[in-house]
Amino acid sequence: MPGILTRPVRFLPNGILDALVNLAIVMAAYWIYRYSRGMVDYEAAKTTAFANADWIISAERTLHLDMEHAMQSFSHTVPGLNDVSSFMYINFQSTVTFGAAAYIYSAHNQAFGFVRNMFIVAWLIAIVCYVLVPTAPPRLIPGLGISDSVHEFTGVDPNAGAVSKLFNPYAAVPSMHVGFAMMIGLPLARLSRTKAVRIFWGLYPLAVTYVVMATGNHFFLDAVFGAMAVGAAALVARQLGQMRPHAWMFGEPRAATEPAS
Repeated sequence: MPGILTRPVRFLPNGILDALVNLAIVMAAYWIYRYSRGMVDYEAAKTTAFANADWIISAERTLHLDMEHAMQSFSHTVPGLNDVSSFMYINFQSTVTFGAAAYIYSAHNQAFGFVRNMFIVAWLIAIVCYVLVPTAPPRLIPGLGISDSVHEFTGVDPNAGAVSKLFNPYAAVPSMHVGFAMMIGLPLARLSRTKAVRIFWGLYPLAVTYVVMATGNHFFLDAVFGAMAVGAAALVARQLGQMRPHAWMFGEPRAATEPAS
C-alpha cells in the first residue's frame, strides 16, 4: 500500500513526495542558472560582447535577416502593442513557463520527466554560451536606432541594485526567452487534444520571438541560437530517456502490466 506521501491525489498523480522532489530539482536548477548568468563578469566581457554583436549584425545583413528595427518600429505604430510586448518580455518567461510546467506535471505526467530534463540541459548550454560567447543586445548597439522598450515601460534601470545580481546585459546568445517558449509551447502543442489549443501553443514561440526583437533585447539570430540550444537539449533528454523510458521518455503512459526498465 502506498504511504500518504506517495499516494496519488488530485493534481499530484505520483503523490506529494514526488511533487516536492521535482519542485526542488527544477527550482534549484533554475536559480543556479539565474545566479550563474548574473555572476559573469560582464564588465570584463564588454569588448568581446560588442564584437560578437557586430558579427551578428554583419551576418544578418548579409543574409537579409536584419529585421529588429522594423519589428520595433511596427510595435510603436500599433497603440498598446509596445507596452504589451514589454509586459510579456518581463513576465511570461517565469509565469507562463512554470505554470505550464505545473500543468504538464499534473495533466500529462508521462511527459514531465522529458520536459524537465530538457530544461535543465538547455540551462547548462545557455550558461556555457553566456561565458564563452558574451553578446550585446540590439538596444545597446549605437547607430541601430533601437531603444530599450522594457526600460521605457517600467522606468527601472536593470543595472541598479539587487536587479544587477541576476542580470547580465550580454547574455543574449542564446535567447532563452525563445528557448523557454519552445520547451513549453511545442510539448503542449503535441499533447493538446484540441486543434485551437495546439495552434495556440504552436504559435507561442513565434510570438515570443517577435517580443524579444520588438523590445530590443535580441537579434533574430539570437532566437535561432536559442532554438538550436533547445534542439540539442531535446536530443540529450531523449538519450536520457533511454535510461528510464518509463519516466523520462516523452510519450503516452505505459500499461500498468509493463515492467519498468
